[in-house]
Amino acid sequence: MKSAPFTFVDLFAGVGGFHAALGALGGECVYAVEKDAEAASVYQRNWDIEAHGDIVDDTETQMRVPRHDVLAAGFPCQPFSKSGFQRGMDEARGTLFWNILRILEARRPTVVLLENVRNIYGPRHKHEWEVIVRSLRELGYQVSSRPIVFSPHLLPPERGGRPQVRERVFIMATYVGTRRSHIDVEPSVTHLPVDGWSPSEWDLEDHLPVQPDPELDNRLRLNLGPAETTWVEAWNDFVITLRSAGVGKLPGFPVWVDAFVHEGDLVVPPGTAGWKAGFLRKNAAFYTEHQELLEAWLSRWDYLRDFPASRRKFEWQAQDAESLYDTVMHLRPSGLRAKQATYVPALVAITQTSILGDRLRRISPREAARLQGLPEWFDFGDQPDAATYKQMGNGVNVGAAYHVFREHVIKTLDTVRHRAPGLAAAVEQSDISPDVAVERYWDKRREVIVRRRRSKVTTGRAAG
Repeated sequence: MKSAPFTFVDLFAGVGGFHAALGALGGECVYAVEKDAEAASVYQRNWDIEAHGDIVDDTETQMRVPRHDVLAAGFPCQPFSKSGFQRGMDEARGTLFWNILRILEARRPTVVLLENVRNIYGPRHKHEWEVIVRSLRELGYQVSSRPIVFSPHLLPPERGGRPQVRERVFIMATYVGTRRSHIDVEPSVTHLPVDGWSPSEWDLEDHLPVQPDPELDNRLRLNLGPAETTWVEAWNDFVITLRSAGVGKLPGFPVWVDAFVHEGDLVVPPGTAGWKAGFLRKNAAFYTEHQELLEAWLSRWDYLRDFPASRRKFEWQAQDAESLYDTVMHLRPSGLRAKQATYVPALVAITQTSILGDRLRRISPREAARLQGLPEWFDFGDQPDAATYKQMGNGVNVGAAYHVFREHVIKTLDTVRHRAPGLAAAVEQSDISPDVAVERYWDKRREVIVRRRRSKVTTGRAAG
């Protein structure tokens, strides 16, 4: 097999979102790390490479990770020490990020691609962010002091976009040596729609696409339970009641049934938080204006007495939709939220709550994989759906990673070419769509994998 134009390592790899993106660009994975056994099994099943359990050996002298051109890692963010006398790498010691720094110090890959939740750049993690940037610069990596924040819903479909709001921080760093690494640069990708794309153009039915019901072999698990169906029906009646009465614009604030009182009877307790006091006043005004309609609706549903507190709240973000069946719904702790059926919120690892209103079912595991940009041939084996949802919630979106990495290398091409000419050439010649590229990559890999597996079987038989 012809050698790959560049190599990469995949750390905290999950099921391989980075692998899909970098493999599509022509890269060869030479080392992968994933400690979750189920995710590691899925990784090996699809990429034919073992996801090791460790980044480095137990000793300080043995580095297991081989040389490589690109280091990719969706690393967990742990609090770093805030001791005033500690700085940079020393301050990150004891965290998982420290392991990444040890690899960078030993191997000096040309490009580093890191991903984390958006909050890593938030006020509560200002210190951690400063340590990350300072540590990379101390090792000779040029990195912006401001993060790249990007989401797949900002990409058009032809560039690998997906109808999912998944805003993540990407940290792109290029090795330039310590003499230049402290020169600040602008983020290589902006937090804006690409090529004039309008996210309002997303349509789940066409762009996901939604899986036909006959394909679903676990239909009962995806369907709503009796209580969930009742909650949806009650709030759908709320929407239709207001629409039928000519209420053109539904409340843009959270509707709290427990806050339905006449404005003249409203009492805001002293010390109530400002945001909560505002919602109480808005709900009282809404109830006062539409009291007759709302009382009729509440009486039909026994005033939602049997509903949990979180289901007595409602958030409408679906603009002109006629009913809940024209929306995507989410059962959140803050209430039942309904939004336009364009794109969905970020998949999360804890629970999978996006509900397709026109089908009254949750998004399927295959649809979740599509939202993360994984190809149709991606195989989760016979693992439980809960494991797949967890992996998708923890995963890296392929299109977003591909776009951010490709754009960064293009903008730093001269520097990259000096140290990794194969990587520079591969990106220069790459397709703008990871969907096209990943299929091409798989076609090449398929033959190699099949030959390797046949060889293993033949060898095993001969040994027997």
